Amino acid sequence: MSEKVLAIYCFLDDYFQETGQTNPSIKPQATPKVADSIVLTTAIIAARFFGGNQASAMLYMADKQGVTMLEKSAFNRRLHRLATTLHALFYYLADFFKALNLSSQYLIDSFPVAVCDNIRIAASRLLKGEEYRGKIASKRRFFFGLRVQLVTTLDKQPVQFFILPGSVADVRALQMMHLHLPAGSEVFGDAGYTDYEQEALYADCEQIYLQIQRRSNSRRPDWAWQAAYKKALRQRIEQAFSQITMRFPKKIHAVTEAGFLIKIVLFLLAYALETSL
Repeated sequence: MSEKVLAIYCFLDDYFQETGQTNPSIKPQATPKVADSIVLTTAIIAARFFGGNQASAMLYMADKQGVTMLEKSAFNRRLHRLATTLHALFYYLADFFKALNLSSQYLIDSFPVAVCDNIRIAASRLLKGEEYRGKIASKRRFFFGLRVQLVTTLDKQPVQFFILPGSVADVRALQMMHLHLPAGSEVFGDAGYTDYEQEALYADCEQIYLQIQRRSNSRRPDWAWQAAYKKALRQRIEQAFSQITMRFPKKIHAVTEAGFLIKIVLFLLAYALETSL
């Protein structure tokens, strides 16, 4: 574990030095007691090794790594100020994954992140509104929370994500998001992403070809070998989802919606680093 923590810290420290990125909340002449690379390392290992429990990760960094650590409230404030940096780090890795993806084939699917049990929806303070009530078709049950749209390579390396309320269907999410992929890419998804007009637009305007599984009553049915190939590829992104969500706690603890979103991004970033380091 210590070697992995060191590798994550070295990556983050090199990233900050290469990009020259600094925390805008800190005055240029001020030298922070705890570097941004330490703060983000702690937050990422919390997602990777401690089920998102940042207090436990802070204790580990202080006791086992001998790092000077901020107070919990100061740590949370600094982490919120670095929220945009988390996104930049993810897409920094995404560009690396896309450059290595010689097949130019990608997978898209979504997974739910529940805020609370269904019985506690009325008492939820984190999110409110029917737009957050979604359905998990495979389990034939409803959930209350968010849905994460994720695009990965065939090697299960994440290259793009999009977080929406749980009620937003996959096809609607595809219409709302923009796929940032190289020209000539093929994107494989399940039947929930069926939108013939969107497929034509991506093919004509972006040279991105959506290879969506067809329903049995589709006007554009797949050949048997096409259906089998698409189904086999879908299993890869489902494996990626299991690797991401296996580190989720039973309930992601957060006080604000922004904090909840940051923790989701941290889990995604931790998984991205795991596939690269």
